[in-house]
This record gives sequence, structure tokens and C-alpha cells, in this order.
Amino acid sequence: MDILLQQIINGLVLGSMYALIALGYTMVYGIIQLINFAHGEVLMIGAITSWSCIGMMQEAMPGAPGWLVLLIATIIACIVAAALNFTIEKIAYRPLRNSPRLAPLITAIGMSILLQTVAMIIWKPNYKPYPTLLSSDPYHLGNAVITPTQIMILVTTVVALAAMVYLVNYTKLGRAMRATAENPKVAALMGVKPDMVISATFIIGAILAAIAGIMYASNYGTAQHAMGFLPGLKAFTAAVFGGIGNLAGAVVGGVLLGLIEAIGAGYIGPLTGGLLGSNYVDIFAFIVLIIVLTLRPSGLLGERVADRA
Repeated sequence: MDILLQQIINGLVLGSMYALIALGYTMVYGIIQLINFAHGEVLMIGAITSWSCIGMMQEAMPGAPGWLVLLIATIIACIVAAALNFTIEKIAYRPLRNSPRLAPLITAIGMSILLQTVAMIIWKPNYKPYPTLLSSDPYHLGNAVITPTQIMILVTTVVALAAMVYLVNYTKLGRAMRATAENPKVAALMGVKPDMVISATFIIGAILAAIAGIMYASNYGTAQHAMGFLPGLKAFTAAVFGGIGNLAGAVVGGVLLGLIEAIGAGYIGPLTGGLLGSNYVDIFAFIVLIIVLTLRPSGLLGERVADRA
């Protein structure tokens, strides 16, 4: 039971990070039906930018509290990521909005490779140790442990989901998003500016990705130019798993994916004599994904599809 509790904690933390990234995927898809495969690289840029900011602040303000340094670095990283995603949407995706769907998809993959290469040139390809800025003293739950960083990750995910639900359902921007997703041409006739709404969606997605990248680097203690690819792929899987286009589905899919990976690595691995251990953790999530999509192609909570006028 102690092992189970520890694996559940690990799975919730991992799934929370997937859920934050998946929220960005599902918001963009819900508005313009585009899978932004450069989203993982926006996460990476946010994480490495925060790493650079932390290094500079530790030199300039050696006695500053860790939480303050992390907060300032997070704000700067979110601004950089938002500006980057806004530029990507305006330059790479907007001209292809009325093109066949394959064109923006290929462009997104190309943008992902471009961002990885640029980051490798700027920050070099070596692994960068990410400092622990919060207390490293763990809290004990029986024989299981949870760190302040992991608690921060869980709380941030809950707050982010609540903020997104409120934004989409109870704000003027949220109404504009729903109208644009329903029918952008009719929304424009009603006074909504679809281009502005889409840009705002990309900015919000970038902020979520940057926060997720910082949490990912904080949890694993490292950052580098290729760190966004696998979390981005897993988050896309989580969004499909839960029902892409559905905010709650993105979170449910992310959390379940994290739990499946953690419990699979903790239990199925030892049962196979180490044949399927932590090195093969990805296989558990994708097997379950295939089974779920075979039985329910729209995902667990169903894809939210607008009825076009």
C-alpha cells in the first residue's frame, strides 16, 4: 500500500504537468481545429528562459528568497513564451488558416524543429541543472513522500483549470472564444474579432506551457533544448485520451495518463522481472490509449464538436 500511495502521488504530479500542457493543445484545437505541434517547444523555451533568469537573479540578488526568484523567473518566462506563440501564430499559422489541413500541420512540425535548433544554438545542447528554489524537505504520508515542489505542481494545475473554466464560461473573452469556435464568420458579423480571439488563445496556451515547463524542470532538476518533445507528445495524447476540444477532458486525460505511467512502472515492471520497467514506461499509457480510442473514438469525455450554422 505504501508503494501504491507513492506511485499515486508520482502519477498525480506527472499527470498534472501533462494536463497543463494539454489545456493549451485543446484550447487551440477547440478554436481553429489546429494541432500546434510546436507547443512542446514553447514549453521548452519557457523552462530554459526561466533557468537563465534564475541564474542572473541569483548573481544580482544573492540573498533573495527562492520563491521570489522563482516567481519573477516564471513571469518573465510566461511573457517570452506568450510573445513567441503570438509570433508563431501570426507568421506561420494565420496565412495558412484557409489552406488544406495538411499545410498548417506540416508547418507546425517544421516550427517545432526550428525552435529546437534555435534553442540549441542559443543555450547549447548540454543539460542544464535546474536549481531547487523551494524547500527540499519532503512531507511524509506514511512511507510515501511528497515535496513542496510537487505540492506546488498539484495546486497550480487545480488553479489553472479553475481559471480556464471561468475564463471560457463567464468572461467576455470566453464568449468570444465560444462564438469563434462555433462559426468565425458569423462571430465577426456580431462584432467579434476572430484574429484577436485566436491570438489570445495562443497567448493563454503559451502561458500554460511555460508554467508547465518550469514545473517539469523543477521536478526533474534539469532543462535542455529537446525537453519539450516527449511531454508535448504525451500531453497531445492526454488531450485525445480525454476528448480533444474539452477542457475537463484535457485534465482528466493528463491525470489518468500520469497515473497509468506511474502505476504501470511501479507494479507491472516488477511483475515482469524488470522486463517492462521504468525504461519502458511509455508503453503502458499508449496501450491504454489504443484500447480507449478503439472503444470510444471521441475520447473519455467526448470531443466537443460545434454545430456549424
